[in-house]
Amino acid sequence: MVETMVPLFGPVPGGMEMVVILLIAVLLFGANKIPKLARSTGEAMGEFKKGRQEVEQELEDLQESEAEGSSEESTADSASDEDIEYMDTDSIDSETTDN
Repeated sequence: MVETMVPLFGPVPGGMEMVVILLIAVLLFGANKIPKLARSTGEAMGEFKKGRQEVEQELEDLQESEAEGSSEESTADSASDEDIEYMDTDSIDSETTDN
């Protein structure tokens, strides 16, 4: 079976459509503003990418710290269980009954 790829937003404009789109952009914004718009769009995309990478790094750090924390908790739980087994409860009972 041969699968065909379907574009997400419909067909991609061809050469003539791109010329018409560029012509409309020049008419709307003027030839002087188009480079400024392209530059600001590129900067915005760069900031978005940087923010996305920072969020991904924070999530990775959080997952690593949770993994380390869970292994430390299991070690701490086993140590506290051993301490409870060897605790001398007779001295505690005698102190409470003396009062």
